[in-house]
Amino acid sequence: MNQARQKKKILFLCTNNSARSQMAEGLLKAFGDNNYEVYSAGISPSRVNPYAIKVMAEIGIDLSKYLSKSIDKFQREKFDYVVTLCDQAKKTCPFFPNSKEHLHKSFIDPAGIEEGEDELLNIFRGVRDEIKDWIEKTFISPPLLSE
Repeated sequence: MNQARQKKKILFLCTNNSARSQMAEGLLKAFGDNNYEVYSAGISPSRVNPYAIKVMAEIGIDLSKYLSKSIDKFQREKFDYVVTLCDQAKKTCPFFPNSKEHLHKSFIDPAGIEEGEDELLNIFRGVRDEIKDWIEKTFISPPLLSE
């Protein structure tokens, strides 16, 4: 079996595809040892939040070329896991009939918090680190590669 067939295909979803799902996509691409084909999308896509780009760059992950995408783009695709990262996405996410499994883990929306720049950066860092820890526990150690 070729390498591409062995990869698990993952779609991360959140409301705007501006922070949480983008960070999750970047983290799993960076730490997934090429075992995953990773995408992200939003219920109401907007733009990638500049604070998300900044805090990910701090750990060596470049989101500067990432784009916010609509879930509509992925409706016909097959996924091993569709992962909602906020309660709103879980509640309003359309059914993905071609996905094998649905996972849910809710993280606060750092983009929805109004603070000064230093405080906001710290909030984004905290969410980034929470997502990173969850990604490591869920997808990396042990990896979700067995059928």
